Amino acid sequence: MEQNEAAPPPLLVVDGANVVGSVPDGWWRDRRGAAGRLRDALVPLAARGLPELPGPLEVVLVVEGAARGVAGLPGVRVVEADGSGDDRIVELVRAARAEHPERACLVATADRGLRSRVGALGAAVTGPRTVRP
Repeated sequence: MEQNEAAPPPLLVVDGANVVGSVPDGWWRDRRGAAGRLRDALVPLAARGLPELPGPLEVVLVVEGAARGVAGLPGVRVVEADGSGDDRIVELVRAARAEHPERACLVATADRGLRSRVGALGAAVTGPRTVRP
């Protein structure tokens, strides 16, 4: 079987709750608004990429709880977690790695447990400052 399908772009998955919560700027008063501002800041990264992950990228922002309801934008897909955002991120990484094992995958979070879980699946990890404006 011949494969004519182009390899997908590198994947950046952003732990919305963790990245938003990394700066005490009053985000807790408007979680959905804070998630929307983060989404907007991620749009340029889709084209430009990051030092450790050259663009263009597929960018996925995972939101949970009161931050749900943020729409995606061109360049940034927003995924709502029904339960744990961490579990949803692990599901996304697992599915991406299963479909294209060679695909570069980077998860932005400071959560040690999540970093360990996605690292075990072959994803690289970076801290919130990498994706915060």
